[in-house]
Amino acid sequence: MAKIIAVANQKGGVGKTTTAVNLAASLAAAEKKTILLDMDPQANACSGLGIDKTEVILTVYDVLLGESNIAEVMLPTELKYLSVIPSNTNLIGAEIELIGRPEREKQLKYALETIRDEFDYIIVDCPPSLGLLTVNSLSAADSVLVPLQCEFYAMEGLGQLMQTIRIVQQDLNPKLQLGGILLTMFDGRNNLCHQVSDEIRTHFGKKVFNSIVPRNVRLSEAPSYGQPALMYDIASRGAQAYIELAKEIVTGGAI
Repeated sequence: MAKIIAVANQKGGVGKTTTAVNLAASLAAAEKKTILLDMDPQANACSGLGIDKTEVILTVYDVLLGESNIAEVMLPTELKYLSVIPSNTNLIGAEIELIGRPEREKQLKYALETIRDEFDYIIVDCPPSLGLLTVNSLSAADSVLVPLQCEFYAMEGLGQLMQTIRIVQQDLNPKLQLGGILLTMFDGRNNLCHQVSDEIRTHFGKKVFNSIVPRNVRLSEAPSYGQPALMYDIASRGAQAYIELAKEIVTGGAI
């Protein structure tokens, strides 16, 4: 049965989609049957794997509204063990269209239950907000992976996300856990990065991954070529960081 990991942070620009794409690709490279589910209307996760969101016909939007089953919308990728459930801008309307539906917060959970036994991991790229799409993702997930940029404002936003996780645990998904915090965009020359890292590790202890994602040009370039970092430049520090994160997750670290 697949382990469902929601990659979430309501603050944009912290490496959330980069993490979802590269973690999913690294798990697939380790021959773990993996789905990358794009729950962001911007569909950047699709772009990061070379999928043109303007040409996609069926998306997770159709699944949430009950117009397609999840197996119908799944697309293959260049990586043998990685499939994608795509998104596009139609998903913006889903939050409004779901409002009047019973159990609107659990539509994704019910959809994923139909394919969960066929995969090892399902990585959900959440939108940078705490709306109904993110709540659906957290309701379906076993754990939350939080990418955290090593800066002061990113730390401030963490409290709000933790509160949302607690609400979902209480009302919708008591099995949901904080899987781990991933430090991203780390610059070893910057004292603030070290201060943030130390503070987060002091507060969250073993819930912080040992793997740290550095600032890395090759990692930033890869999406423009429609490739995860390990296909664009596997020797780059960014690609290696996500390969190490996948190893940590597979062997039971943090999550």
